[in-house]
Amino acid sequence: MALSKIDVANMLTGATPVANGGTALTSGFKNGTDPRPTSKPIIVNGNMAVSQRSTSVTGIGNGGEGYHTIDRFKFEEGNTPSAVWTMTQESLTSGNAYNAGFTKALKMDCTTSDDASGHANILNVVKYATERQDTHLFKKGTSNAEKYTVAFWIKATKTGTHICELRDNANDRACSVAYTVSTTNTWEHKVLNFPADTTGAIGTGNSKGLEIYWSLYSGSGYQGATLQTAWGGASTNARYTGQVNNADSTSNNWHLTGVQLEIGEFSSTTLPPFQHESYGDNLIRCQRYYEKSFEQGTTPAAGVSAPDGRVFGSWDGQSARTEIDFNTTKRASPTVTVYRGANTGSGTGTGTANFIYSGAWNNHGTVTNHADDSHVSLTATTGNFTTNAAHVADMNFTADAEL
Repeated sequence: MALSKIDVANMLTGATPVANGGTALTSGFKNGTDPRPTSKPIIVNGNMAVSQRSTSVTGIGNGGEGYHTIDRFKFEEGNTPSAVWTMTQESLTSGNAYNAGFTKALKMDCTTSDDASGHANILNVVKYATERQDTHLFKKGTSNAEKYTVAFWIKATKTGTHICELRDNANDRACSVAYTVSTTNTWEHKVLNFPADTTGAIGTGNSKGLEIYWSLYSGSGYQGATLQTAWGGASTNARYTGQVNNADSTSNNWHLTGVQLEIGEFSSTTLPPFQHESYGDNLIRCQRYYEKSFEQGTTPAAGVSAPDGRVFGSWDGQSARTEIDFNTTKRASPTVTVYRGANTGSGTGTGTANFIYSGAWNNHGTVTNHADDSHVSLTATTGNFTTNAAHVADMNFTADAEL
């Protein structure tokens, strides 16, 4: 069978024609090579598939910033706004983002509104932070500095102007780009270009480097000057000029998925495809920042069954110790929290573990006496351990090394 002209074009350009079910885009590929200098996506968990802490948390805001659901994506606020949100790992079954290959998304549901009047310096954002050593490929602060492309799928109840910001935490520099949500509650793909910055090298190491901020809403103190679309000092009154208020009604929702950060300037027709990873590979990359012993899908809490018994060795009948190796090396020495298991002893809450001796489960305190990026040592103290004996503990733990 002879090849058609459209098939020949496909062979020469690497594009899959629309007539054959493709997009007719080459995405910068030539001769089957990937134009990106990285083998893995710069953004970890950009498809929102991993959510170790919880799949839904209510009452976020008004003093409740932090990592709550989706791994690597943090809710942050400034000056304690009045708005309150429910943050959810949303499952997708239809829509443009789903058709593009995404089955999970981050959803922010406004449950307490705030019209932002009368308090200028308030701020709610969703943000992502990289390590400095993972973004030096942008050559920021050199004469060869690269441009940035941030792409993502967005769905919001509020149409109009939204702001995405890049921040260089190492040098307190920032740059913002406005984008438009055109249709309410409809998935739209955005491709944003940020200029190169020849000032301020981010440097190397595992501390906070480049950050991406998606504004949910902000007060007038963040919108008092022309939007800073060129790199400069992190001037607060130029960060989010024009940003609509996604918190002005409890009917408002805001959704995000498919986040990618690329080196260089791309358009919607040249953007390299999203780099999907297996769930297992994605989880391991997330565990560099946060790991739990709980089964995946289980929210960390006291009184939850532990997947296996931990053996503590007692040398003097007063104390017993165990060492736990982490699944992957952490970004830095983590904060370790211990949770008692389901076999209830005499205590409750975090910081304790259940031990079995004298034919019954007994609850005793544990302390983290040493934690580094690869393991943690835990010690329990009581006067009832047997000298030179092993005691089984019913416990879980979390290890947090987030930026």
